[in-house]
Amino acid sequence: MKYALMVYGDQSAWEQMSEEEAKASRAESMPKWIALFEEMGRLDPNVPSPVVELNRAVAVAMASGAEADLALVEEIVGLERYHLVHATRADLLRRSGRSGEAASAYAKALELATNPVERTFLERRLSELS
Repeated sequence: MKYALMVYGDQSAWEQMSEEEAKASRAESMPKWIALFEEMGRLDPNVPSPVVELNRAVAVAMASGAEADLALVEEIVGLERYHLVHATRADLLRRSGRSGEAASAYAKALELATNPVERTFLERRLSELS
């Protein structure tokens, strides 16, 4: 329960801040988010969750930059058919200036996504790279 309060507390606070303040606050918060996802991954060491690993990788990217996270995302096994892993990879590649690879990853995410809102977002990101 304390983790849910932390998540919603952070999100609520960020919504009340200016964009610059929220960005700085998120950067300061990322170490605790990374620790949270590491702890969640240890809850059942016999069944590690690739989704928890993906969330941890995103927190690492927010704290350390896209290149640090890209290696973590590419090590995750078991999410090949999960559109959000491809969307995450695409965003990290885009932020790293690797537009061609990002476009391929966005296309793969788009192929797998079924939610219309997510598809619209992915289509827009893909068109921005063209």
